[in-house]
Amino acid sequence: MTNVIASNTGLSELLKKIDPADRVALDTEADSLHSYKEKLCLIQISVPSAVTLSDAERSRGTASSALLRDGKPALPTCGGYVAAPTSLGITVRSVCDFIVDPLGNLDSEPLRHALQPKEIVLHGADYDLRMLRRGLNFTAVRIFDTVIAARLLGIREFSLAALVKRFFGVELHKHSQKADWAVRPLPPRMIKYALNDVHYLLPLAAKLEEDLDRLHRREWFRQSCERAIEVASTSRERSQDELWRISGAGALEPRTGAVLRALWQWREKEAEMADRPPFHILQNHELLKAAESFTSGNVPDYRYFSARRRETFCEVAKSALQLPQSEWPVMRRRSEIRPTADIVRRAEQLRTRRDKSAGQLELEPPFVASRGTLEAIAADPEQATRLLVPWQRELIGIG
Repeated sequence: MTNVIASNTGLSELLKKIDPADRVALDTEADSLHSYKEKLCLIQISVPSAVTLSDAERSRGTASSALLRDGKPALPTCGGYVAAPTSLGITVRSVCDFIVDPLGNLDSEPLRHALQPKEIVLHGADYDLRMLRRGLNFTAVRIFDTVIAARLLGIREFSLAALVKRFFGVELHKHSQKADWAVRPLPPRMIKYALNDVHYLLPLAAKLEEDLDRLHRREWFRQSCERAIEVASTSRERSQDELWRISGAGALEPRTGAVLRALWQWREKEAEMADRPPFHILQNHELLKAAESFTSGNVPDYRYFSARRRETFCEVAKSALQLPQSEWPVMRRRSEIRPTADIVRRAEQLRTRRDKSAGQLELEPPFVASRGTLEAIAADPEQATRLLVPWQRELIGIG
């Protein structure tokens, strides 16, 4: 079976490899840098090349004869590799890596069902979980986030490249990080890049898991991973009145805000027509400058605009400038209300306790609780359960 799965026949073969595994590593690639509506372009999947039987399974005699060779668990080859497992059953050379092409004519429903009961290993789970929910209608039940595990171990450099270098001595190159993943056929260098992003996750999880057990932090890890699933399952939709309020908009006068709103809406339509990301049409900082220029009586110009685009750009700004004051947006500047002395005192007490616990455990203080989180809890203690999981509340001394 080839590494790239683009047919239902190939997917059926992959499902046979997923079925006996309890843990499967996933990564995704999308085209957010190249199209207006981001879509899931690749699903990289890594599975063990062999299932290592637990002692309980052996004692019950439930092992499939297909997994036994001379009375011992067999290690089928994958890409020519055969390797003895670690204590947790996984080595770099005992995994099989595949790419599923969701842009092809595949029936993805069997894949979703196959993944549902598995523990999913991910690196920085939030984005991938959201892409899998959107593109595959898949919601994980159990995850192993290698970023969370690394940070719980006090590891400061927790990018995938840093962790692979640390544990396996391998340099990962990020040459295709901003590539257009919707292009077909995929060039070999992009296939290699995509596979590298998933290849090390299972053995990395095994190593991190051993260290979590050694430090007795497995329960903390479970709590944090469950919270990550909850957060990723919530929608981030904002109202239409909020979408145009880009960074810096709050400092604008209301009339200029009306122009910015109109230009933002114009940019969205242009991006959708061209099927390009909005920043390809005009970046946010240029959008702000343009709104201010129009309001001050100047007409900004961009050499790369077509005649049609330049004309509509000016027309929407002119229309916005003619709006009556009653239709100007209410500009929302950052609140100038200062916290009370009691809130400041409680926040400082929380920071002190957080920093002490983090220092003793060699954890990054913001990973235990961010400054904003502590200030929110100081202002409203009822927020603690929503913002922090039990192990974080325990370290800070919040009941």
